[in-house]
Amino acid sequence: MTQAIPRTAPDTTRLLKAERRGLRLAIVCRTVAVGAAFLWVGGSWLAFGFYPNPLIFLVLGLFTAVGIAHASVIGTRFDRWWMKYTIYTIDILAICTTFAFLPVIQGEDVPQILAFRAYGIYYLFPLVAMATLSLSPRLVLWAGGVAVAGWFAAFFIAISGMERRLSWSDLTPGATRADYEALFLSADFIGRGNRIEETGFLMIATLILALAVARARRVFLAQVAAQAEREQIAATLGRYVPEAIAKRLIEDPEALTPQERPAVILVMDIAGFTSYSAGRPPTEVIEHLNDFLSGCAEKISRHSGVVIQFTGDGLMAAFGTPIESDRPEQEAVAAGNALIGEAQAAGFAIRIGLAAGPVAAGSIGSSDRQAFTVYGDTVNRAARLEAHAKVLGRAVLLDAALAEKLPANQLVAEGPQQLRGLKVPVEVYSLTMP
Repeated sequence: MTQAIPRTAPDTTRLLKAERRGLRLAIVCRTVAVGAAFLWVGGSWLAFGFYPNPLIFLVLGLFTAVGIAHASVIGTRFDRWWMKYTIYTIDILAICTTFAFLPVIQGEDVPQILAFRAYGIYYLFPLVAMATLSLSPRLVLWAGGVAVAGWFAAFFIAISGMERRLSWSDLTPGATRADYEALFLSADFIGRGNRIEETGFLMIATLILALAVARARRVFLAQVAAQAEREQIAATLGRYVPEAIAKRLIEDPEALTPQERPAVILVMDIAGFTSYSAGRPPTEVIEHLNDFLSGCAEKISRHSGVVIQFTGDGLMAAFGTPIESDRPEQEAVAAGNALIGEAQAAGFAIRIGLAAGPVAAGSIGSSDRQAFTVYGDTVNRAARLEAHAKVLGRAVLLDAALAEKLPANQLVAEGPQQLRGLKVPVEVYSLTMP
């Protein structure tokens, strides 16, 4: 009964789909960010008289084009694992290149180092953050590492042509406020310590985000594995116990602990099955019987019943346990009529016994193997009623506890009957056939 649960392939497939959705979402966020940058730069131009280099708009346009191109191949046969790393590398290096080479203001001889001081590394943070949407900690670490390396490379390129470089170390002990202002406002101030500090914080943020993504992946895979395990258990149990019971056991194992419940028990048997099977190939008999009993189980399920067990050429079903029903008596009778129709279509005649009352229901067995069952006087009475239907020549017999829940025009009183194995006569009713 126990089977190995396949996890790797389903988990990988679902995770890959989640990564693809995340990458597409990152591209959406990336496009929104580029749009915001367009508005910010253009708005600054119009509102504050700040005239940026027009190449900035070209760079932003290329960002958008690259993102759209990447989105168009995600999930297609042209998609490759290295593409996302390439796209993030291009994005990050494009920003770093802009800081290294693109003049801050067109037509002015302004040191390029001022781009680092006027704008800053926070332009790279959204790209690292968006990498988390891919659910790939490696991509997050890659984006953070490229951002740090690219930022330092851009910084060294920007200061490489400077004849004079000032930094915080050039302040002497006891420096005055004027000394601080002169140093900080100087066009030669490069702030090497600031670059180290900001890249350090970027790397710390990268590590935290990568750890968060790794944890998210573990949670995702655990949930997928748990779902796969539940599906596998349901499929496995379904071959040994009714599907409804298997699902109930998975959702709420305590619901199947032995307890007394009111229910209606249906016992069905094929009349004359021994004569039917005589002279026919066993394979033909079993195939026909399987088809018939499968149809019976479906009819019972449609009426909120559960097949507890198959008894050779018959079955026993319960209504009201373990699956609750508001109208178990009416559902049981409707199921009985449906079984008669199913039997006629299959060329069989059947007998049915129906009894209502308390039953002990629950799982029994060892710790390794269990079965759900119902037992008690109600179960015995239903079985005796099915057997007595042969004596009275009726298709369906039911007891008084069930009869009192049904309309009188559906019933025919058969009077007190001595059922085999019972000491006291039982009031028995049969159903009027629809």
